Amino acid sequence: MSKMSLFTSKNLEIFVNEFLKEDLKQLEHHINNYNGEIMEYVQLKNTLEALNENSDGSFKTQMDIGGNMFMEAKVDNPSNSVLVDVGKGYFVEFTLEEALKFLEFKVKVLTNECNVLREESVKKRSDIKLALMCIAEQENFYSNKQD
Repeated sequence: MSKMSLFTSKNLEIFVNEFLKEDLKQLEHHINNYNGEIMEYVQLKNTLEALNENSDGSFKTQMDIGGNMFMEAKVDNPSNSVLVDVGKGYFVEFTLEEALKFLEFKVKVLTNECNVLREESVKKRSDIKLALMCIAEQENFYSNKQD
């Protein structure tokens, strides 16, 4: 095998392992974060829809008071307003209808952003596959050349 072919194969291997695979790991991490956030908003939306349907005036729930301890609580009029985390730790007061519209919008935006990351992940995977195929072709070419 010539020094040039080893050098090129080595560079490709380094590029795949140190750059492409690391980029792919980062993309997968961000995708998982987006999926978790989407699930939280969908769960909140489902909860608010159930509250909206059961708008007879009040309901009972359990509230976390810290240290994994809960106490029973009664919510008298849930249709007045709810606080929704809109991101970066900011909460906005919405009516149930406004909150449902916001959550629907937020889920759509997050889903679109996640889809962009998924497309980038697919491109990164194809780049890795192409680089590995080039390495295999190069090694196969030079091993056949020596025979």
